[in-house]
Amino acid sequence: MADWERAFRDLLAHRGAALRAYGYLLTGEASAAADLLQDALLRVFSRLRVGDDIPALESYVRQAMLHRYVDGRRRAGLWRAKRHLLVQPVVQDDDPGLAGAVRQALTTLSPRQRACVVLRYYEDLTVPQIAERLACAEGTVKRHLADARTKLAAQLAVPEETIK
Repeated sequence: MADWERAFRDLLAHRGAALRAYGYLLTGEASAAADLLQDALLRVFSRLRVGDDIPALESYVRQAMLHRYVDGRRRAGLWRAKRHLLVQPVVQDDDPGLAGAVRQALTTLSPRQRACVVLRYYEDLTVPQIAERLACAEGTVKRHLADARTKLAAQLAVPEETIK
């Protein structure tokens, strides 16, 4: 077995569920999360040199997932602007309960806002770490987080100060 195959199997065995959950939080759909993870794994493991350090590989895969998600959302926005010319919109039923309400509220955020929220509250990263991951200024991250908190508080009918 090649070194990359061993690293690939170890990564999925030890961190596969966490990577799928990360993808789900970004996309909001299990199938889209699986596709996002698969694309990221392909991108990371198609490189000639892949080490066997699982935490480093996981970090590379998460970074690839984040970039794929943001880029994909940008392209999807362009498609949504033109899609009405070709097909009828699909009506989706919302999930009941608080989890469904939170998932629905997350879909209204911009891709950058959603990425910042996931990195801050799911990954528990600091603002400087988020800025580094997204390759933007700390002030930009703070602005995205503040805008997202305002939007989420209004949609979930909770006081903004309770969303930390």
